[in-house]
Amino acid sequence: MRSRLPPLNSLRLFEAAARLSSFKNAAEELLLTPSAVSHGIQSLEEWLGVPLFLRTSKGLVLSEAGRAYVPVVRQALDLLASGSAQVINRHGSGQLSITAAPTFGARWLLPRLHKFRALHPEIQIVIDTAQERAELSEGGVDLAIRMGRGNWQGVIADKLVAEELVPVCAPSIRERVQGLADIEQAPLIHVTRTSEDWATWAAETGRAVPDVARGLRFDTIQMAFQAASRGLGVAMGRKPLVNEELAAGALVEVWEAVPSKTAYWLVGAESRADDPRIAAFRAWILQESAVSSA
Repeated sequence: MRSRLPPLNSLRLFEAAARLSSFKNAAEELLLTPSAVSHGIQSLEEWLGVPLFLRTSKGLVLSEAGRAYVPVVRQALDLLASGSAQVINRHGSGQLSITAAPTFGARWLLPRLHKFRALHPEIQIVIDTAQERAELSEGGVDLAIRMGRGNWQGVIADKLVAEELVPVCAPSIRERVQGLADIEQAPLIHVTRTSEDWATWAAETGRAVPDVARGLRFDTIQMAFQAASRGLGVAMGRKPLVNEELAAGALVEVWEAVPSKTAYWLVGAESRADDPRIAAFRAWILQESAVSSA
């Protein structure tokens, strides 16, 4: 007779909370609310009939039963993820989950994705553009496209697209900012989630570093470009992402461009490099990046 199983989703919540020693941190990792994590673990405790966590003056700690249960749950989840991956790999098809920055995903990846679909119709692509950085794992995110310098540990990082920083604005306000000796006089637009913005450009060009507390601030490059095209100020354009607006005349270059020290990279776990779906996507996107950079 088949044994009774605990609520399986609660096991995932319990493992994350135990590993992070926090319902809040587990919720952030799993993209849930702390209340959802708490209720899920409470359901598991009720099913088991024992408490798994104790709330102490030092915070959340595992009970004796919880400490004994953690390695069992972790082993079971790892076994399930590994077995699922083997089934997918055996057939060379299935779902491929990719996380990418919103603007890069919309402006660079999406216009090219039909080519990969034509080559590999058996692979179902799922793209996540959430701002939170997802972890590469079995049964989770397969590949990530990240902005950075490629110096991440424990992963394979392939450089896709280098960036060039260039201030841009709408043609309607070009005359107001053209030829300014000090960028502090211009209405600036900042992107809060980028590691290289006005300060980097200023340092490379020998200009004064602008006051980041002044001007408009947005959390995505896309919104910064839109604000600039509507005449709200000067944004830091990032080639090739801003090329569409420059070609259409919606934005114009204001001052000189400088190479960015960051780029977009395809990042994957070393342990999964031989996965047929991952290998197929990596080969395709590296070819596309070579063509676009030529």
